[in-house]
Amino acid sequence: MIRREAVEIVAKTLKDDVAVSANGYMSRDLYEAYDRPLNFYMIGSMGLASSIGLGIALKNPQRRVCVFDGDGNILMNLGSLVTIGSLQPKNLIHVVFDNGIHESTGGQPTNSTRVRIDSLAKAAGYKVFRAGSKVKLESTLNKIKNVSGPILVLVQIEKSKYVSKRIDVEPPLIKTRLMNKINSQK
Repeated sequence: MIRREAVEIVAKTLKDDVAVSANGYMSRDLYEAYDRPLNFYMIGSMGLASSIGLGIALKNPQRRVCVFDGDGNILMNLGSLVTIGSLQPKNLIHVVFDNGIHESTGGQPTNSTRVRIDSLAKAAGYKVFRAGSKVKLESTLNKIKNVSGPILVLVQIEKSKYVSKRIDVEPPLIKTRLMNKINSQK
């Protein structure tokens, strides 16, 4: 399974959940698969999707927040795992798509083959699940529907040459439409 396929599988489960996606191809994949006002696309800030997702989750405890992260992105901000684990937001799902490379920046290898992201998350206080196939990802997402967070789902994906279209929503509008949608549903 490639990243784009895995992102689409997760996106189909979102319903009224907020989605925060990491910069690069991750955001482009989510935008192409399932654009909507409840999505916040990171543009240019590597490693911060988990921190932004945490802030939204803490401010809106009645709404689930799903962070779409890559192995390279979470390795840029490992401290967020500890912060999320210590604050224990029950409404946070952190999906990390791991292909072992920084795909958006040219395919440089990450350290995810040596650093166990799932083990770090578990040590920090997350409930951890793993998926390496479409069937396993779908069953895992079904299993966690009624599980309190924080939850980390580590999704093993293949390297790919697929590139989704660029996001054509301006960054200020991405923020504004998310805030307006959240506030209109309180």
